[in-house]
Amino acid sequence: MKKQNSGRAGARSSQAPRSKPGESRSSANRSESSRSKSKPKPGRKSEHKTAFKPAGIGGKSRSGSSFRKGSKPIARQKPLAAIGGPMRLNRYIANAGVCSRREADSLIESGVVTVNGEIIVQMGYKVNATDNVQVGGATIRPEARRYVLLNKPKGFGTSLADAKARRGVHELVQKACKEEIRSIDKLDRESTGLMLFTNDEELMVRLNHPQTGAAKLYHLILAERVQPNHLEQLKEGFIVDKGFVKATEAEFANEERTQIGLKLTSSRSRIARRMLEELSYHVVKVDRVTVGPLTKKDVPRGSFRHLTDAEVNLLRMSC
Repeated sequence: MKKQNSGRAGARSSQAPRSKPGESRSSANRSESSRSKSKPKPGRKSEHKTAFKPAGIGGKSRSGSSFRKGSKPIARQKPLAAIGGPMRLNRYIANAGVCSRREADSLIESGVVTVNGEIIVQMGYKVNATDNVQVGGATIRPEARRYVLLNKPKGFGTSLADAKARRGVHELVQKACKEEIRSIDKLDRESTGLMLFTNDEELMVRLNHPQTGAAKLYHLILAERVQPNHLEQLKEGFIVDKGFVKATEAEFANEERTQIGLKLTSSRSRIARRMLEELSYHVVKVDRVTVGPLTKKDVPRGSFRHLTDAEVNLLRMSC
């Protein structure tokens, strides 16, 4: 009996001490809250910012996926391979205009594709630009990839149907290269700024992804002062034309608060203009100043230039 009593006593001693009579949980919570209030709070940022300086927000989780503050983690897609590096054989065949990637896989399995004289049936096999690739005995070469950056002036449409009747942006880039290139998205006739043209279909899809695509920075001039709470509303997001959209960043661009900088990943037509019109503002001017890592440097209004290999690789790694 003595051993049993000592065991019970030891069990009681291992338990956490109970609260004293008359001491409630609410009093303990009040003491915790008083300790948290005693900690100094960081200084509040000014509501009115006069210079729009884009800065990255959010970060990365332990798994490596990107996230934005106050939202669910966004799964980043695997970066595209650097330009000029090895590529999958099915992509090489598709880029040469022979067929689609899926059809190219069937050709490889059937044994009609050779690389440097050797029959390849392995899925995922990679080739270099210097390799001799043949399909059915005929040598193929992928079409050269072109990347053209245009600084669009006012008064030029961006759709092919509109360009037949009036001036379109394609007449500004028609002499850029012999390959057929298309713009990754659209700008309305009255808006100005950067447009990227390419024949790299895979890159176009990546750049237009609604969440992880290329961020575009817009400079908007309005006819009236913008209310600070509307900047927060732009970042929180709302429905525009039956679709939800929100800004990654939204800041004042002048002290009078008649100009703002708006960063968006959405590629919807006229979306920057429509967001402000949805808040009952009259938009005077819209100018797109960046597309991903690309800026208007060395691209005068109405002119274009070809991207360097370094810029292409940076663009491909950013989406």
